[in-house]
Amino acid sequence: MDPVTLAPIAVLAALSIVTIRYAILCHVLPFTRCRRCGGTGRIPRRIGRGSRPCRRCDGTGLRLRWGRHLLNYARRLHRDGTR
Repeated sequence: MDPVTLAPIAVLAALSIVTIRYAILCHVLPFTRCRRCGGTGRIPRRIGRGSRPCRRCDGTGLRLRWGRHLLNYARRLHRDGTR
């Protein structure tokens, strides 16, 4: 094979491997740490001491991955059918 056709094939193969790995990760581990609170579930107050619950993750420290949102949306579309 010449390099002109080998380069796009290599790029497509790499992208498909990364996509498949992320889909498997979203299926096996649907939750990730919240970026705002760092997975603690609490955000320190600006003034004084103490902390408050994180609003993004509702104090759990976990958020649903973007890929899992897409999988859930696709499943919901398939289950409900096209209307």
